[in-house]
Amino acid sequence: MHITSRTLLFVLAGALAACAGSPPPVESAPPPPPAPAPAPPVAAPAAQPEAAAPPKADPEAEKKQAELAKLAEDTKAMEAKADKEAARFDDALKAEVKALIAANYPSAGAALRAALKGKHRTPGNAERDAARHPVETLEFFGLKQTSTVIELGAGEGWYTELLAPVLAKKGKLLITSFDPNGPEDSRNTLYGKRVKRLLEKSPDLFGKVDVIVIDRDSPKLGIEGKADLVIAIREAHNWHRNGKFDAYVAEAFKALKPGGVLGIEAHRAKPDANPDESAKQGYLPEAWVIQKIESAGFKLGGKSEVNANPKDTKDYPEGVWTLPPNFRLGDKDRARYAAIGESDRMTLKFVKPAR
Repeated sequence: MHITSRTLLFVLAGALAACAGSPPPVESAPPPPPAPAPAPPVAAPAAQPEAAAPPKADPEAEKKQAELAKLAEDTKAMEAKADKEAARFDDALKAEVKALIAANYPSAGAALRAALKGKHRTPGNAERDAARHPVETLEFFGLKQTSTVIELGAGEGWYTELLAPVLAKKGKLLITSFDPNGPEDSRNTLYGKRVKRLLEKSPDLFGKVDVIVIDRDSPKLGIEGKADLVIAIREAHNWHRNGKFDAYVAEAFKALKPGGVLGIEAHRAKPDANPDESAKQGYLPEAWVIQKIESAGFKLGGKSEVNANPKDTKDYPEGVWTLPPNFRLGDKDRARYAAIGESDRMTLKFVKPAR
């Protein structure tokens, strides 16, 4: 077959056209990357609780805590002092005590004067003799060597250490005390322990002394018609402050024999003083004391001014405890209060009428 140039061109042109109509395959695009996961929602910060307000101070609780701390301190000091005092009673002092008790004296006054000179007395106690006049006071009350005596409120034993040797041979001494085995958080327990340690330091001196444990809120002596003399030295203001004045006087009346004596020595307030207020300062008006005790059945048997002190103005910042021996203000105006001396005190003798 004869193919002309024209025909060949035509065939080539068709082939080219066919190639142009079928484009080469296009490669597939890679898939898009996955969308990032949504971020978790951010939680709102938790509300912070408001800081708790500090507990309010409880004045009563703080006061109680301070009192307990002071009580613990005072108890420790008392025990240390008692230990030192007990150690002082060596063989020589024990022999002196035995001689003091064994001696014969013509009168209670003579026996008291001998006791005043004794080394058995707590150091420092003799320094108060000039202000306290113990011989004159006890003779005024009618003390005899054969007396049965009740001391209401022995305190630290100032009078106890004088009465014990005088009464050891022929008489009898009973003293009141709070329970030394009472609650540890009670100051009365401290006072009871102090009396116990006083008596324990010298069995020769105090072995015949009987202790009457009493309850301050309900004082009972448990004795009827056996005592010749009941004494209360600087105790009456405490009775009134505790609302127990009548109770103590009634117990004294019951304990005494007919004709027996209640001897009162008390800080004397100004005549027009309100006893409810003056007792807080340690003082009581004399006329009020007389009226109260006579209303319980006693008769006033006499007054003595042996313990009077006209220098006492009775108007101190810490009451009677501003004066010696307490000096509650410490060194503040100490010379002034030392010059005044111990308080102005009434000394009263009341008699239980004979039947």
